[in-house]
Amino acid sequence: MTNLDLPEPIAAYFDADKRDGEVVARCFTNQAVVKDEGQTHSGHTAIKAWKTAASAKYSYTSEPFAVEQRDGRYIVRSRLTGNFPGSPVDFRFVFNLERGKIASLEITP
Repeated sequence: MTNLDLPEPIAAYFDADKRDGEVVARCFTNQAVVKDEGQTHSGHTAIKAWKTAASAKYSYTSEPFAVEQRDGRYIVRSRLTGNFPGSPVDFRFVFNLERGKIASLEITP
């Protein structure tokens, strides 16, 4: 990962993303919501299932290269490279943090 000054919960998410769905789910609050590919995933069980399915479908790496804070949210730009259509592609990850965990995440190209 590059030398970005990411808040700890966000850095933990990108580190966990290299592992598995269970580790990723632990980065989120109990009622967290993830929006990705037109789907909404709420709570630890759904977030774990979302990440497990994505990791089974695609092999990829995610390298954050920019971060900004706006309106209480953190917007991280990351380059995903892998075995999916259009690779590599830059994605926008919009995080809301709460009590040291991720309360919501929206991922868009």
